[in-house]
Amino acid sequence: MKTGTICVQGGYTPGNGEPRQIPVIQSTTFKYATSEDMGKLFDLEAEGYFYSRLQNPTCDAVARKIAALEGGVAAMLTSSGQAATFYSIFNIASAGDHVVSSASIYGGSFNLFSVTMKRMGIEFTFVSPDCTGEELNAAFRPNTKAVFGETIANPALTVLDIEKFAEAAHSHGVPLIIDNTFATPVNCRPFEWGADIVTHSTTKYMDGHGAALGGCIVDSGNFDWSKYPERFPGLCTPDASYHGVTYTERFGKGAFITKATAQLMRDFGSMAAPQNAFLLNLGLESLHVRMKRHSENGLAVAKYLESHPKVAWVRFAGLEGDPYHALAEKYLPDGVCGVVSFGVKGGRSAAEAFMKRLKIAAIETHVADARTCCLHPASSTHRQMNDQELEAAGVSPDLVRYSCGLEDAEDLIADIAQALEGVEA
Repeated sequence: MKTGTICVQGGYTPGNGEPRQIPVIQSTTFKYATSEDMGKLFDLEAEGYFYSRLQNPTCDAVARKIAALEGGVAAMLTSSGQAATFYSIFNIASAGDHVVSSASIYGGSFNLFSVTMKRMGIEFTFVSPDCTGEELNAAFRPNTKAVFGETIANPALTVLDIEKFAEAAHSHGVPLIIDNTFATPVNCRPFEWGADIVTHSTTKYMDGHGAALGGCIVDSGNFDWSKYPERFPGLCTPDASYHGVTYTERFGKGAFITKATAQLMRDFGSMAAPQNAFLLNLGLESLHVRMKRHSENGLAVAKYLESHPKVAWVRFAGLEGDPYHALAEKYLPDGVCGVVSFGVKGGRSAAEAFMKRLKIAAIETHVADARTCCLHPASSTHRQMNDQELEAAGVSPDLVRYSCGLEDAEDLIADIAQALEGVEA
């Protein structure tokens, strides 16, 4: 099926007389006739549901839809994008291990990696998304377990050269994990370019209406974990907490997601609520339509800002003069996204003055929504970074992240024009 058809109908096919819409199975537990039946579930010898912290039918149906959209073999929903990012790495890395990451990533992810997971004993080396192949390869260590990057970085809007990073990861025997939140599978499918695992903050474009927090991890099924048993013992050796099951032997291409569910969701519990999964599915049904409008509005706003005398710079890969335009044409030929980053002449104070004058765009800690919103990352999502870290992440003090919603582009541009008019450059 084509992407639009999967958005509308993927993941769930009702039988005769069954609900047309995905049912919300709002139950924590599930009944069985015998202890033996339930025991098979706990031993991972049978399929089914026994406790919604691990799996729930509503959540699984939506996960199947996202897996189909990305072209993966399996997926799992989480309670947030942050949980999905954490699980995707912690599923294969532990204390004493190392991960290579693009420096141009979401501030929350940077903090998770550089502070929280560092305290857990996992070291991260951050490299420029524009690094040479030699610089990228130099970042690897014998204990490196993964490479991480974002298709379109939030909020720097750098476009990752997925093939370059995938080639480096695979040459060192590790998977490439890509956060595909801003592009969505409508505009880019990273598996087609060599990525192995994809994550999403479904809170953003996938939900699209600011209604439900959520995240998702999708496995391509392409990375051969069993080729490196000493590097990935959690997947390739018996799991004592599940009666000695070896995930790669029992579940084949489903090993990564099964382990993440059986171990991490069991022990950390960042599961998606069934009601949130239901709301996410409503958003997914129109994702292919909305992304086209978001991308069109983003380009229209970026072109206007590019020509405005009070704007110092504009970052939007859809612009021909953008340094990432060539990569966008390669990886995002059908549209980039609706997010535009730019700087107002006059620096931080001018940027804050501009935002105060906006009438349509709301100042929110949110992005990729049906309603236009904006943010000053240096004083909010990235405020934990020092100036050097901000620069490495592509976030300058004057940066405004403007997320174009589904409104008429003419109205958005008029609102920007009146806001800029009152700013002293």
